[in-house]
This record gives sequence, C-alpha cells and structure tokens, in this order.
Amino acid sequence: MLALALVATLLSADGWASHGTGTTGGAGGTVHTVATRDQLVTALQAPGPKIIKVTGSIDGNLPCSAYVTGGYSLDAYLTAYDPATWGRVDPAGPQEDARAASAARQTARIKLKVGSNTTIVGVGKTARLKGVNLHVDKADNVIIRNITFEDAHDCFPQWDPLDGATGNWNSLYDNISVTGSTHVWADHNTFTDGGNPDSAQPVYFGRPWQVHDGQLDITNGSDYVTASWNRFTGHDKTMLIGSTNNPSQDLGKLRVTVHHNHFENTLQRLPRVRFGQVHVYNNYYEVYDPAAFVYALGVGVQSQIYSENNLYRLGRGIDPAKILYNWGGTALTARGDLLRVGGKVTPFDPIAAYNAVNDPDFGTDAGWTPTLHSGVDPAADVHEKVSRHAGAGEIG
Repeated sequence: MLALALVATLLSADGWASHGTGTTGGAGGTVHTVATRDQLVTALQAPGPKIIKVTGSIDGNLPCSAYVTGGYSLDAYLTAYDPATWGRVDPAGPQEDARAASAARQTARIKLKVGSNTTIVGVGKTARLKGVNLHVDKADNVIIRNITFEDAHDCFPQWDPLDGATGNWNSLYDNISVTGSTHVWADHNTFTDGGNPDSAQPVYFGRPWQVHDGQLDITNGSDYVTASWNRFTGHDKTMLIGSTNNPSQDLGKLRVTVHHNHFENTLQRLPRVRFGQVHVYNNYYEVYDPAAFVYALGVGVQSQIYSENNLYRLGRGIDPAKILYNWGGTALTARGDLLRVGGKVTPFDPIAAYNAVNDPDFGTDAGWTPTLHSGVDPAADVHEKVSRHAGAGEIG
C-alpha cells in the first residue's frame, strides 16, 4: 500500500484536476522523508519535482503564549473592543496592533508554503499534521494524500463588528489553503479539530470564539482541483470555493470536483461555491444536530454546481430544505440523490425541498454537464463505499 501511495498520480478522468496536463505531483522526483516540522519545512523548500513522505505525527504549532508580543492579552482586547462601548467600528489601536503582530508570529510558524510539482503523502495509517496550514499558493501540479490534518487553530482571532448582523470572530488558518493554484489533488485525507472542536469554544460579544477557518479552501482564482475520498469531521466552516463576490480573478476559474467524501457532523460549506463549475457527486453527508447544522451546499454568486448521486443522512428534526442555502446564486443541477432519516431511505430532490419553503426559487439547470469522471456510482452504494474507504489510512 505504501508503494501505491508513493507512485500514485491522478487518473486521466478523475475530475477537474485531470484536465489538460493532469496532476502528477512530484512523480519521478527526489524523495524526502520527514518526521518533524523542521524537516518538513526543509523538504518544502527543496526544488521540485519532489515527493515528501510524512511519517508519524508532526505538531507544527507552539503554545499560544509563545507568539504573544506588543502587550496583547485577550482580556484587554475584549475590554477595548466591547461593542457596548466601542461600537460597530473596526478595531484599531494598541490592542489590535498587538493582536496583529502576535498573529504574524504564529503565521510564520504554522503556515507552510507548498510549491509546484510536489507530492505530500502520509506513510501508513498514522501520518498526522497537527497545527499546520499547508498553503498551496500560485503553484501547479500538487498532490496531498493520506494525511490526518488536526486543529490548525488560530491563537488570535480578530473581531469584525460588521460581519453579519451582530459581528463575528474570524480566524486565519485552514488545514489546506489553495490560492491561485492549478492542478491540485487532495485525496484520502482526514480533517479534524481533534480535542479542540468548534463546539467547545467560548462565546464573546455574543458570538462563538472562532479559532478555526476552513478545512480545505480553494480560492483566489484557483482552477482544476479534485477533492476525493476525504473525511471531514466535526467542523463548522468546512470547504469554501471562491472567497469573494468580485469576479475579477475568479470568473471562468474555480473548476473543482468533489467526490466520494464523507462529511460527518460538519455544519456548513460542504462546499460553499462562488463562480465555479463544481461537480459534487457520490458524497456521504451525515449530520444529526438540528440546532447546529446550517446547510450543505452554498449556492453563491454565478456558481454552477452540478450535484448528483449524493446520500444525505439527517437526524430527526433537520429540515431537508436546509441542504441548500442561497448565497446569491440562481440555479444548480441536482439529480439522483437519496435522503435517509432514521431507517427510511427515499429519493431526494434538494432543489424542490428548498423551493417549497423559500423565495426566490432556484432554477434547475446549472448550464453545463460534467464529463471528467470515470463513472458515477448509484447513490445507494455511497454509504458503504464512502464510510468504509474515505479518509487517511485507506489508500489501496
């Protein structure tokens, strides 16, 4: 199984990342074996093509106190920018400056850039990157496989009083950030917040203290990406495709395939899409808490989601109309899905469910038909296949 992991390149019809030149990562290049953060940093800085084998567990983060500078403290920050006294104005002044300076020190430690022609692959079933944000930035031809990503938490979330009706805390780090990059394949990874889940965070200014951002975010004009056979678990903002409503860098890009992934007790952005032609098929959605679940597919500005043969397993009390959320989109295609509530499985049309209780209606034609796939499984097969074989440790 290790040999398969090392030599694997994306098949010729496996989603958008197989378009054109395809995705081969570091195939044929120098092999680096890493077991520490410093070894990983050195390997990432080496010229490509290269294959980086991750062995065991690597913790890239430090205690939050190690990054503090400029006199920052959470108590002082909360006192300075309490909306009751500060108002709905962006934070400014000594505590915000100290927070930003402290955050910059953490960024330098945990946000690690991935260059072109690179494969990063976990060895066996125990490879783990904890407190690390892999940043695939302005790169081409990258493969990331067979790794458990855990808890890339932000020690210094920023208060944004203008985010939403009452403000929100925003954090900086994803587990994997894909920005301005092409031909990227993320496969058979597991994403988890570990012992530091979003659900356990405190509330400040009436909003959750958000120490995590995305698990796999694809933004800033990225293109030709396949996310396959991953397990996303116990997280809030899971997968963002397109980060702004400004079409200048994203229009005609953000072509992404999301297939055979397990979204387990994830709350939103499964994925949320702007602009891109995104094929979402054969994914297993498993959510049980009606109080926490927000939505699965976020239909954003000029998005073209083609969704087919997914299985939605919902807890009692979750309204199936909440599978979709309107973020400014107008239409999508949805076909062949199944809904399971309790032991009952029925055919499911998420667009009809949404349109029955919301206005305006979504149209039912995304305007394109995917061709880059090697076959779409019946939705009835998704539970067994995905629950058994998605995630790290399952290659081969």
